[in-house]
Amino acid sequence: MNVKGGLWSVTLAGALALALAAGAALVPQQAQAQSAPIVRGLPDFTELVDLVGPSVVNIRTLEKVDADGASDGPDEDMLEFFRRFGIPVPNMPRRRGQRPGGPQQEQPRGVGSGFILTADGYVMTNAHVVDGADEVMVTLTDKREFKAKIIGADKRSDVAVVKIDATGLPAVRIGDVSRLKVGEWVMAIGSPFGLDNTVTAGIVSAKQRDTGDYLPFIQTDVAINPGNSGGPLINMRGEVVGINSQIYSRSGGFMGISFAIPVDEAMRVSDQLRASGRVSRGRIGVQIEPVTKDIADSMGLAKPQGALVRGVEVGSPAQKAGIEAGDVITQYDGKAVEKFSDLPRMVGNTKPGTKTTVTVLHRGSSRELSITIAEVQPDEGVAAKDEGGKSHADKPSKMAQQWGLVVQALPADEARELRIKGGVKVVSADGPAARAGLKAGDVIFALANTDVGSVNEFEGLLSKADTKKPLSVMFRRGDWAQYTLIRPER
Repeated sequence: MNVKGGLWSVTLAGALALALAAGAALVPQQAQAQSAPIVRGLPDFTELVDLVGPSVVNIRTLEKVDADGASDGPDEDMLEFFRRFGIPVPNMPRRRGQRPGGPQQEQPRGVGSGFILTADGYVMTNAHVVDGADEVMVTLTDKREFKAKIIGADKRSDVAVVKIDATGLPAVRIGDVSRLKVGEWVMAIGSPFGLDNTVTAGIVSAKQRDTGDYLPFIQTDVAINPGNSGGPLINMRGEVVGINSQIYSRSGGFMGISFAIPVDEAMRVSDQLRASGRVSRGRIGVQIEPVTKDIADSMGLAKPQGALVRGVEVGSPAQKAGIEAGDVITQYDGKAVEKFSDLPRMVGNTKPGTKTTVTVLHRGSSRELSITIAEVQPDEGVAAKDEGGKSHADKPSKMAQQWGLVVQALPADEARELRIKGGVKVVSADGPAARAGLKAGDVIFALANTDVGSVNEFEGLLSKADTKKPLSVMFRRGDWAQYTLIRPER
């Protein structure tokens, strides 16, 4: 019995094994492939370092100081650290006996990185690396050192091009950023803290990160530190796909989040810098903000998308084209504006003088407008003026007070000066109106997408407004027509 039982047990076990094997054979190979994990070895970066390493340079900047004014303080690497990552630069006192205008000497100012664009000596780096430098020194991997000429620097994109007097240099290969995928391995070479030709690696964490007006950054977890600025971000094909530019940090050190300027954007800038020493960008003269769910609902948009026009500059291309505060720009030059940050890049990359089209949602209906692009002026900034002053106001209605507004009729001379036919002047704004950004002196010319011609019309529109929903307001402040939403008290 024991023997037989033992034999039976063995036979049963064998039969079960055979049955399982047969069942496995019946499972389709495709299903097995789908369930099997993708197993790959870690990448080997040695060939990439040999290929791209000679094209990466170290950049030192110098500044002229009074010869007797040198004092103990942060070294060049720490100064770069302070400048790049938002830490105040220590204000070093002038040594006793130092005389302004006396003999000068050059002292180190900062350290960065760069890479060779062309065999005849054009080098790309960050604008902040060379900004304010009196002299720029470029050191190659073979230890040759050259004094560089700054061809041009563009602070808006943080791209600069310098030129050294050399030929036969190993230029980098430029990659296609559109092929770059999240999760893809990338490598950086640079000079963190002055340590030349330091290699670090990681993956692409995200693309199209909106941290600048004109640049959708590449986010990576590649270790980037002060001195890496201006160095290349390289894909596994040995092509440059970005310029390492910034890190996100609460401590000032690397925390696993780095940002690189996409190389296609950088090349557009460098081409202009090499051609003319400056960058020409388009503008249309609008202030914009995101389209929130509240705004989308109030305008009948299926989802929050496009760029909400908060303000329109008087005499700008936008005003001449018919764009008004409160409009939502949904397309530019036939391309969809998915989010408001897309628009500055689209317009900025358009050559000034170009005629194109914009599609706007205007008071519930879509229309296409023709517009001629103007040029952004250096350091352009428009500050809206406040129209202050106190004057006698009509007694506010209970409804107007509920929204936090006290208004009066707009004097005829002010209407002529503002070149508008109607509207009411804000005497005071508090509560919901103040939180929406309205101020005394603003001129409201439309409520709930309806023109306001007088105080009576203003009160009539308020009486019809749903006090549980945001109220859209278009108003003038100085030279700017602007848009806002007054949200009722909860």
